[in-house]
Amino acid sequence: MLDLNRGLGSLVFALISVLIYAQQEPFFRSPEGLSLVSTDLHIHTVFSDGAVWPNIRVDEALREGLDLISITDHLEYQPHQADIPHPNRNRSYDIARDHAKDSELTVIKGAEITRSMPPGHINAVFIRDVNKLLFPDDAKAAILEANKQDGFVFWNHPNWEAQRPDGIARLEPLHKELIKKKLLHGIEVVNFTTFSEEAMTIALENDLTIVGTSDVHGLTTWDFRISEGGHRPITFVLSKNKSVEAVKKALFAGKTMVWFKDIIIGREEHLSKIIKANLTASSISYNKDEIIAKVKLKNHAATPFHLSYKGLYTFHEDSSVFIIPPHGEKTILVKTLERKTSLELPFELLNGITGAKKHLTFSLLTQ
Repeated sequence: MLDLNRGLGSLVFALISVLIYAQQEPFFRSPEGLSLVSTDLHIHTVFSDGAVWPNIRVDEALREGLDLISITDHLEYQPHQADIPHPNRNRSYDIARDHAKDSELTVIKGAEITRSMPPGHINAVFIRDVNKLLFPDDAKAAILEANKQDGFVFWNHPNWEAQRPDGIARLEPLHKELIKKKLLHGIEVVNFTTFSEEAMTIALENDLTIVGTSDVHGLTTWDFRISEGGHRPITFVLSKNKSVEAVKKALFAGKTMVWFKDIIIGREEHLSKIIKANLTASSISYNKDEIIAKVKLKNHAATPFHLSYKGLYTFHEDSSVFIIPPHGEKTILVKTLERKTSLELPFELLNGITGAKKHLTFSLLTQ
C-alpha cells in the first residue's frame, strides 16, 4: 500500500508539473498586426541583493507566462560579495541565459546603476557588457556608457520613499539634462506594489516610455500571491514581433502598457488598441414585442474590465457601472426606445489609466 501511495503521489506531482508548464492562455489578445510581448525588466538575484539564484528567476518567468526578462543586479550594491565574489558582472545574466536556452523565454542583459538622488537608481537593459558600466564615482558616466552600448535606460522607482519621503516623483536638474540629451528613455510608473501618478505625468510630459516592473528580490509567488491568482507588474510591449530587435525598437518608441494588480496603464493610443482586441460585443437582439436590446459583452483578457456607460440610454437590469470578470461575459439590456440593427456603446474604462486622474474612453460597436 505504501508503494502504491508513493506511485500515486509521483503521478499527481507529475500531472501538476505538466499543468504548470502547459501553454497558458494569453494575458491579453494582441492587437491586429502586432505582438503583445510580456516583460519584466527589473529583477534581482544573489549576485546583488536578491535571495535566489538566477535560474529561479527563469523558472518563475516560465511558470508565469512571461516572454522576456532582464536580470538587473545592482552594480555598486553587493551585500553578498563575501560569499559570492564575482568580478564578472555579466555572470547572473550568463547563468539565466543558459538556463533559458531551450525554452521560449528570452533573457536580455541588464544592470542597475545604484546612486543616491539625483539621479537615484537607473536601469540599463539591452546592453552588451555590464562590466563597462562600473563608474563608482560618476553615475552620469555609467549612463553615458549604457547609451554607447545602445541600451534602453530608465529611471527606477522615482517615488521610492527612501529617496522621496513624500512619495512624490519629481525631476531634478540632472534628470532634465538626461532627458534633453535623450540619455534617459523611460520611467517606472509602477514598481513592486506602488503606482505613481506623478511619474505617469513625467512620462507623458517628457515623452518617456511608461514602464512597470516587479523589482523582485524574494520569490514572486510570495510577493505577488501567484498561487491566489495574483501576478507581478508586467510591461507589455506592442511590438512588430517577439524578436529582441523588434521589442527594443518598440520600447524606444514608447509602445507599452503596464498591468498592475487589476489596473492597465498606458498612453491612450496604445490602451485603445488593446481594449479593441480584448472587449467585444455580440450582435443586437430583441425579444418578441419588446424594444429592450440584448447585447453580450465578452472580456478576452486576464484582468477584469470596470466599465462606466456614457451613452444616452439606460439599462434594464444594471446601473451604468459594472464589471466584466477576466475571460468572462456580461449581457446588458439596453432600453433603446426603438428597434435598432446596431448600437454604438460609449464607455469609460475605470481601471484603464491614461494620465493623472484620467481614464480611457472608447466606443464599442455591436457586430
